[in-house]
Amino acid sequence: MSRYVGPKCKRMRRVGMDLSLKSGSRPIADKCKIEQRPGQHPNQRGKLTEYGEQLREKQRLRYMYGIQEKQFRSYYKKASSAKGVTGENLFVILESRLDNVVFRMGFASTRAEARQLVTHKAIMVNNVVVNVPSYMVKEGDNIQIREKAKKQDRIVDSLNTNFSKGICEWVEVLQEEMKGTFTRYPQRTELNLDIDESKVVEFYSR
Repeated sequence: MSRYVGPKCKRMRRVGMDLSLKSGSRPIADKCKIEQRPGQHPNQRGKLTEYGEQLREKQRLRYMYGIQEKQFRSYYKKASSAKGVTGENLFVILESRLDNVVFRMGFASTRAEARQLVTHKAIMVNNVVVNVPSYMVKEGDNIQIREKAKKQDRIVDSLNTNFSKGICEWVEVLQEEMKGTFTRYPQRTELNLDIDESKVVEFYSR
């Protein structure tokens, strides 16, 4: 299945929440009417069933990180087979993806933009170019922008915007040098995501 390239607002309206698919240059309310569900008669839909709620939470998480169903399911299987809480394990896997780490470090305004930087070979991991968005970053790995990509306006603008808001506590970033370190895996409580991962676990446990 090809990657979704349709309207981002429509996708966010479908699941009823901001999925960080748009850059933060303007308030999301100015771009999308998230509370208004898509369709000709959005207010005539009934209450979600238990299965519907499980599906919605799964889709929210999958859309947010920009992952296709087959890969997302494989991540769930890996999370469920590891020690610890499955939902928390799943978040560790998702947050360890290279495209997500590039986004968290502020090098890109969205995960989609971060994915593009990776595939265009603008990112190095431990001084080696990596162009696979799903590459799993480990604690202590160093991420940096390649020298020839440092003058890209979108990277400079994104860093300026994100540093003004504040960078995540589990990464260290040197803005001027355009490099950073993935110091540790984040705790679930540090992820300000309004998603009930237990319903995602229930969905795949059916």
